[in-house]
Amino acid sequence: MSLTRTFCDERVRAATLAADQSILDNVRQRELRSAAAWQAMSDRIQKLETTRSARERAQLEARQEQEASQADDGVKPAGN
Repeated sequence: MSLTRTFCDERVRAATLAADQSILDNVRQRELRSAAAWQAMSDRIQKLETTRSARERAQLEARQEQEASQADDGVKPAGN
């Protein structure tokens, strides 16, 4: 099973709600630590997604520039 931001965000909300509803201080603190851990995981996933997206966009732009350059030179792009 892979974690998704949606799943992590749901766990943050659940832990925060449990902390808010808790009567016992130790349970409240445990739930707040849990919420912080899930939030950190969600943030990490978002950072990875952003980095991956930027890298894929840069690769696509480089490929398009290369194909345009080859087309200008009269060279047929590879795979076509």
